[in-house]
Amino acid sequence: MSTDRLTMSIAVEDLKLNKPFRITGHLFTSTPVAVVTLSDGENAGRGEATGVYYLDDNLDTMIAALEDVRGDIEAGIGRAGLQDRLPAGGARNALDCAYWELESRQTGRAVWDLAGIGEPRPLLTAFTLGAEAPDLMANAAADYSIARALKLKLTGDLAVDSERVRVVSRARPDCWLGVDANQGYDVKALAKLLPVLEAAGVSLLEQPLPRGAEADLDGFKCSIPIAADESALTRADLSGLVGRFDVVNIKLDKSGGLTEALAMAETARQLGLDVMVGNMTGSSLAMAPAFILGQLCDIVDLDGPTFLAQDRELSIEYRDGTVWCPETVWGRCIGAA
Repeated sequence: MSTDRLTMSIAVEDLKLNKPFRITGHLFTSTPVAVVTLSDGENAGRGEATGVYYLDDNLDTMIAALEDVRGDIEAGIGRAGLQDRLPAGGARNALDCAYWELESRQTGRAVWDLAGIGEPRPLLTAFTLGAEAPDLMANAAADYSIARALKLKLTGDLAVDSERVRVVSRARPDCWLGVDANQGYDVKALAKLLPVLEAAGVSLLEQPLPRGAEADLDGFKCSIPIAADESALTRADLSGLVGRFDVVNIKLDKSGGLTEALAMAETARQLGLDVMVGNMTGSSLAMAPAFILGQLCDIVDLDGPTFLAQDRELSIEYRDGTVWCPETVWGRCIGAA
């Protein structure tokens, strides 16, 4: 891959959501993103990043980080050099993914081939229900006819969360069901919620405790696999998850791109952890690299574009509960962004 004499351009977009989306402690109405394009004059590669809201990794910090490394990027530092030049986060994610697509277009090889992964297949994906009143979530679940897997956002309110789980499980007994507390619980409250989750047939409990409180799970008996999200940013976090979590949720904005995400998946497997791919919302351009990672994962949550009022013209496809990403969206074939 040639990275000599590259030019880098940065576009800022505010992707409007089709309706407000609520999780523990936050209400989102749009997703501001940075889109980086790297060009060698003939070929171009793109990457989209949202950042990591709970780490104050936002549009302003991403733009500042990108401008800080502009000289190195345009001088030819390359994807390998980028890993040490920028910390994990949205800025590195956008650049890293742009490098992957640029190499794909320069070589004529698909990204999955460059990554040493077999030819992609459609993936069963979870569809997420924002934290609303239980009856509204039950209605939304019933209306989500495309879904074969649902993930419920919880808020840490034990009584309301319990009812959310009960009514959604009754509304869609045909669906795989996961819950995501987004750090909303402590161990004592979690122990009270657990019987409700078990009775409802919940198959995944994501990030119940705050980041930094991982040790509180030592000795906690749970029949449902527990996934680390906020507790797992990069490979440096993985060894501390063993014995406390069963699954690691890898997101490209957290890891700083597809390069680190692929390495995280390999390391997680070596440590005996299952692997999940998630997203920080975003358009199909952000989901496409995550779809490559998803080929290695046990659980897939790539529904980000379904929350947007308008996705990109070339977009990933949702059919019968699955997600599929044509190469025209990102990678070898050039198409409109």
